Amino acid sequence: MAILLQISANTGPAECCLGVVKMLAHVEAAAAKAGLALSLVEEVQGERLGTLRSVLVALEGEEGACRRFAQRHAGTVLWTCPSPYRPAHARKNWYLDVAMFEPPCEAFGNEVVIETMRASGPGGQHVNKTETAVRATHVATGLSVKVGGSRSQSANRAAALALLNARLQAQADAGQARGKSERRARHLARAGGSVVRHFTGPRFVES
Repeated sequence: MAILLQISANTGPAECCLGVVKMLAHVEAAAAKAGLALSLVEEVQGERLGTLRSVLVALEGEEGACRRFAQRHAGTVLWTCPSPYRPAHARKNWYLDVAMFEPPCEAFGNEVVIETMRASGPGGQHVNKTETAVRATHVATGLSVKVGGSRSQSANRAAALALLNARLQAQADAGQARGKSERRARHLARAGGSVVRHFTGPRFVES
């Protein structure tokens, strides 16, 4: 089983997109300290160079440890810091959202076709020559996702199923009266709710 974490700037300005980059670095360091591996699933570039609008990563390791780690980090994150882009700007509080997504409790069974392939990427020794990347396709809808961030095929398979499940839920929710899925709403709506983590300053120090 793979646990996915999405870090999003929502509709926030460039400062929030920079916060996504800083939060990603924080999560990577915390995961390594906890003995968990982190692999990139998706990223959306921010409007400014070196920033991210959102990023989706998969946690790899013991299932219970991954779930506890994700639960500790999920929620609204506040970064308090003068704007690095607009020095005269009065605002100093920038909000991010960290969301946790899991594979379905029940197996997809024959509803999903799994294909393996070589992971794409830059040339050289870092390219994975074996077929570790995974494409998962939902037969009924034709919805398909590809994950190849990990060197482990089983980890990529679990992450692909978790991502496919999230997108199927998003697709189903889109047809309902409210017109937005939980995941889409998290990406577009301003972060809200009580703050679970607070960071300060350009060095993104947790307070």
